[in-house]
Amino acid sequence: MDDDLEIKGPGYDPIADEFATYEDYLDSQINGTDVYYLEDVELARQLVELGIRGNGEVIRREEFEQRKEASEQARQARLNKKPKKLASQGKHVEEFPLLQALKDREEAVRNGKLTTIVFIRDKNSKGQEVSGYIDYGHRLKTENCEPYFDRKKRLMPRPSDLSFYNWETQMSTSNPTPNFQVIADNEAGLLFKNKRDRKVINVDPTAKPGDNSTRTELETSEYAQVVVYDHVTRRRS
Repeated sequence: MDDDLEIKGPGYDPIADEFATYEDYLDSQINGTDVYYLEDVELARQLVELGIRGNGEVIRREEFEQRKEASEQARQARLNKKPKKLASQGKHVEEFPLLQALKDREEAVRNGKLTTIVFIRDKNSKGQEVSGYIDYGHRLKTENCEPYFDRKKRLMPRPSDLSFYNWETQMSTSNPTPNFQVIADNEAGLLFKNKRDRKVINVDPTAKPGDNSTRTELETSEYAQVVVYDHVTRRRS
């Protein structure tokens, strides 16, 4: 039932959507009597294409191909409008504060109403203390985050994130993302500028996070420290 609704949505073409090839379309105009007397399917197709046989007016091959292309474009447009399944959909993570916080924000982050930076400090698989700032929206776009919500993988900072620091090796990295620019050389310390509205997020716990931004420290036993910075981007009306 759902498939029928999808096929007969906006842009539905009864000819282009029903027949995979032009030959299939021509064959639909041929009956058993035609094949019996002509004894040649190709000849029967040619007669249909010329309008000598068939049921009514027959469209040309060029028009059929154009309609097929338009139908495919309409189908892709319908698919693109469908809401994508959330990585956290159906996941029960109420007992895990960070995962619950990410679940609560996922839809808003995906649709661009919210940008979120997650600060995590904990020990990596080698027992080294690491910390970093993660652009949640960038992670959602560049990797499959469902294993995090299934607790098959553990969300941890990486050298490719907005900011990363290994306290044992003293390795430090910073990287811009499609959402944020990193401002590291500043008297105020580490800052992140939102690329959409140019507002700055200050991650200094003793300072205000900035316009349209909030700072939320999570109480969790899974990590040494987790802080979530949310920034609401104002859309022009």
